[in-house]
Amino acid sequence: MHVAPGLKVLYFGTPVVLVSTRNEDGSANLAPISSAWWLGQYCMIGMGGSARTTQNLLRERECVLNLPSSAMVDVVDRIALTTGSPEIREYRQKQGYRYEPEKFKLAELTEQPSELVSPPRAAECPVQLECRLVDAHPLGTDANGEKGFATAFQLEVLRAHVEEELVIPGTHYVDPVGWDPLIMKFCEFFGGGENIHPSRLAQGWQMPHDL
Repeated sequence: MHVAPGLKVLYFGTPVVLVSTRNEDGSANLAPISSAWWLGQYCMIGMGGSARTTQNLLRERECVLNLPSSAMVDVVDRIALTTGSPEIREYRQKQGYRYEPEKFKLAELTEQPSELVSPPRAAECPVQLECRLVDAHPLGTDANGEKGFATAFQLEVLRAHVEEELVIPGTHYVDPVGWDPLIMKFCEFFGGGENIHPSRLAQGWQMPHDL
């Protein structure tokens, strides 16, 4: 029997992506997201309309999508409740978000120069996708009825960098068995089909999980 519980969150399971962009002062920003999908050489990602990464993408029109493996879950969790914006909205403060201008340092990741775009890659991530912004689509309305509660970004992947051991020898394909992406499912971290790490984000959203 089906029920209609009025779901608060619809994160049924997508890969975690660390999006690197450039701030207005030229410094690097890094943001974990879990709303992303690919088709051909294009990608759609979604973020809150007030996020620093959203502002950076709209201004600079380029980014790097760094895909961590499930083994990097602790790296992602370190920056899960941080923001690159000094001004934090009240509901974010209640969730436990704090301002952090040096997310690469907090995550203990290395800034690696990109080849075609300005934002750096995260050297430790097995997959890094250099992208340019094609279009941005405001979604929904905020509490004040203003458009742009969230933004969907259409990105073109200009160059993909993949750890050599993940590429099937003699081909242009990633080994689907060797590649174990970090998955976020209803604000919890999963790898290999198992819940693998406590999630600060789930705590911030007060998710009623018993894991």
